[in-house]
Amino acid sequence: MHTMALTKHARQLLVIIAEAALEKSLVRDVKRLGAHGYTVYDVRGEGAMGVREGEWEADRTIEMKVICEAQVADQIAEHVLNTYAPNYAVTMFFAAVQVLRPEKF
Repeated sequence: MHTMALTKHARQLLVIIAEAALEKSLVRDVKRLGAHGYTVYDVRGEGAMGVREGEWEADRTIEMKVICEAQVADQIAEHVLNTYAPNYAVTMFFAAVQVLRPEKF
């Protein structure tokens, strides 16, 4: 069996876990700051701010994943940290990822 070597391109994955009330603002911000796209999920969990079960609207939490250039991820994270983290439950982390179609990210 012949396998073709895939060309992979380095990108940054930025994961933002935040109160669902921020979703529209986060979508607007990540696009304005240079991300080409994003994915959002409804999630549940527990952390420093307590248990968030998502059983009522104000208790809902989202997870937003953004794959982009590293400098764009840094700009988004800095903006979210300065704008939302002081007043909302927000968690962020980065991971190095590789993509096959770099023009998408």
